[in-house]
Amino acid sequence: MIKNAVFYALAIAVIVSACQGNSQENHTIGKKEYPILTVHPRDTTLAIPYVANIQAGRNIELRPRMDGLLDKIYIREGQYVHKGQLLFKMNDNELRIALNKAVAAYKSAVADAKVAQLEVDRVQTLVNKEVITKPELELAMAKYKALLAKADIALADKNAVQQQISYTHITAPFDGIVDRIPLKEGSLITTGSLLTTISDISTVYAYFNISENEYFQTQHKGNHALPAAAINLLLPDGSRYPYEGALEAAESEIDENTGNIAYKARFINPKKTLRHGASGKLLITRPLQHVILLPQKTVFEIQDKNYVFVLDKDNVARMKSIQVNQRLANYYVVTGGLHANDRIVYEGIQTIREGEKIIPKTDAKNTAQDQTQRI
Repeated sequence: MIKNAVFYALAIAVIVSACQGNSQENHTIGKKEYPILTVHPRDTTLAIPYVANIQAGRNIELRPRMDGLLDKIYIREGQYVHKGQLLFKMNDNELRIALNKAVAAYKSAVADAKVAQLEVDRVQTLVNKEVITKPELELAMAKYKALLAKADIALADKNAVQQQISYTHITAPFDGIVDRIPLKEGSLITTGSLLTTISDISTVYAYFNISENEYFQTQHKGNHALPAAAINLLLPDGSRYPYEGALEAAESEIDENTGNIAYKARFINPKKTLRHGASGKLLITRPLQHVILLPQKTVFEIQDKNYVFVLDKDNVARMKSIQVNQRLANYYVVTGGLHANDRIVYEGIQTIREGEKIIPKTDAKNTAQDQTQRI
């Protein structure tokens, strides 16, 4: 009997122990580990990317101001030219003939005016001697003035022809690089035909757009320009342009179709690396004071409101509404709803339910701002 009692006691102890073990396992069955991060407001800087279109400081089209034959092309495509350098020469044979006629007409008019002046002097002498009356002098004077006017007209005609001849010599308006030359020597061109384009790329501008919301946030802070600690340019091959840019004025209007407003950054281009029409990406480094930055993967939307899962002291996930100031690259700037040291589910928020208890996983990404010094 004693042996049987001991046996039953041991059996009961094993069963109870097994039940307790199963109960402890049941508490953990179904629970998943989730990486978390702890938020800390701090001052930081962010390099925000913007798609940019690069344009030359000056870029103009050269077009003739008259019709004629293109006699000579003195440049080649892609050549660097200097201000005042002769680029194109149009045929001016007919204008030279017209100029000779205009010069001859002017000389004839001047000679006629000289004869009239001598007549005035002669009549003046006779009037002084009272040989003829004063009206004769007035008549001679009127003829002289009329011939002077004709001489002025002839001079104007001569100058006009000379001006037209000057249009046949097309020179560079500034130092720059020549673009394509669509016409060839001997082509018949008309007023306004495109000869080529010249770009002054000693200074270039990178144009980019910001949203209407971002623009007004800047204005509310009392600034008329975007705050920027540094402006850098990434080239299409991924390399960084060696010179920093300077932010300049925006356009005066917000595009009603896109809701954006354009800004530009000015870059010096001493090695002529950048060309008109190129593309790139601007990185504008901005200072941010006492902000919480959350990766986009931690935030989800419900009816146009932003939420995150915050863990309480018992590791229960609770939905919490947050106020987002703006979206920067892959991060949100949070202005309300969170406090320092709040623990937030970093990944896997799609599989969590409100009120679910989870197992926090220690993760290298434990502090959001540690990753956001530069985006």
